[in-house]
Amino acid sequence: MSEPQTVTPIARRSLHDELVARLRNMIVEGELRPGARLPEKELCTQFGVSRTPLREALKVLAADGLVEISPHRGATVVQISRSDIEEMFPVMGALEALAGELACAKIDAAGLAEITALHHQMVAHYHRKELAEYFRLNQQIHERILAAAGNATLSALHSGLAGRVRRARYMANMSPPRWRQAVEEHEQILAALTERDGARLAEILRRHLEHKAEVVIANMTDAEAETAAQSAAG
Repeated sequence: MSEPQTVTPIARRSLHDELVARLRNMIVEGELRPGARLPEKELCTQFGVSRTPLREALKVLAADGLVEISPHRGATVVQISRSDIEEMFPVMGALEALAGELACAKIDAAGLAEITALHHQMVAHYHRKELAEYFRLNQQIHERILAAAGNATLSALHSGLAGRVRRARYMANMSPPRWRQAVEEHEQILAALTERDGARLAEILRRHLEHKAEVVIANMTDAEAETAAQSAAG
């Protein structure tokens, strides 16, 4: 009698992950705007999937706080308010600070070399003013530090906020002075990680998130003032 074949349902899992990732990026990068409805029929056609995997993906994004699902309206992109920023960023700063402290104690030479290479690539994109590519590598650096911390509970808590924090970051315009400051902070992050200085890296990462929150709130304030001025003029 022949041995039974092993069944490994990779295709469905890959489809689900890819669908969640694409929808998350569309929301985070602003292609799907806050408050916008997510039309199931159009999205199914766009991605070539049935409604079942789409709805499963939307449930994941709802759990991440990026989508709100209503029995009558369907799924809509969640609006991010000033109070959301004021609540989320200090928590994310504390999580990243802990990740940095743990990473300094646990990271190996290969992990440090990978982060160093990503950093230099990111800085090259900064000098070429390639913001999208800069953001992508910036995100990867923070993810590698989190992975180097080697703490599954910390990773799960971080994941619960990561999508909304990324969405807020993309909402903010990166002025030249703030962009330069962010790169300088990343130079400090790399230096502290290289020196395995956990306390210093924790403080840098916490301050890094504080500065991000300040930029997002400042942009929200400017947008509100502009909207008010347009309403008054009209």
